[in-house]
Amino acid sequence: MTDNHHLAARELTLSYDGRVVVDGLDLEVPPGTVTAIVGPNACGKSTLLRGLSRLLAPASGAVLLDGTDIHSLPTKQVATMLGLLPQTPTAPDGITVADLVGRGRYPHQGWFRRWTAEDDEAVASAMVSTGVADLAARAIDELSGGQRQRVWIAMALAQQTDILLLDEPTTFLDISHQIDVLDLLLDLNAERGTTVVMVLHDLNLAARYADHLIAMRAGAIVAAGTPAEVVTAELVREVFGVDSVIAPDPVTGTPLVVPLGRHHTLGE
Repeated sequence: MTDNHHLAARELTLSYDGRVVVDGLDLEVPPGTVTAIVGPNACGKSTLLRGLSRLLAPASGAVLLDGTDIHSLPTKQVATMLGLLPQTPTAPDGITVADLVGRGRYPHQGWFRRWTAEDDEAVASAMVSTGVADLAARAIDELSGGQRQRVWIAMALAQQTDILLLDEPTTFLDISHQIDVLDLLLDLNAERGTTVVMVLHDLNLAARYADHLIAMRAGAIVAAGTPAEVVTAELVREVFGVDSVIAPDPVTGTPLVVPLGRHHTLGE
């Protein structure tokens, strides 16, 4: 099990080119749980994740890791505690799957610590977990979008951080691999106590897989809590502008959003 490091934001404002995207946001990530951030396109979800991971410096406010401003901590120290899978990661031309996944171990290296059997085991385990072990010798740029996405997830897993941030980890994946990846993240949380924070487009998958949901709109948090607390017809209308019926998921009992289109009303 992990040490359950604590990640939070205080009055966090994030901007691009002088345009405020996230405005004065307060956030607590419950340690040792799976948190999903949901909301419409361009509401600030990915920007928030970039801010939490230290990729984007705040215009004001702070991101706190164990109560300390994350920007005051050494990069390598942060990288051993917090891993990030961005939305559109890029890899060097010609790099193989095994080499890319191995880069997840870089934060664990140092002047006096070289590659060990523990690193080999972490890389192999991550590749097996994500179903890419048979691609180990292949170049990343030869792979399909779905294969590539699973390799990037393997690299994030190989880092073996206590906190794992993932921006739309199911992008490019068919439904079977989406479920595989989300099941894998749930296993990671259950077995290691890893704190998982992920941006998801699919509200029903978020409700099914997350312990804690954060709903965003226009750079602000509209609601936060358990899926049962957050996912209501009123919330879906306010955040997504969609009328819906909320029913129990027949598999998990979590809230299931059934959208109503312009051509459908209740009872039709």
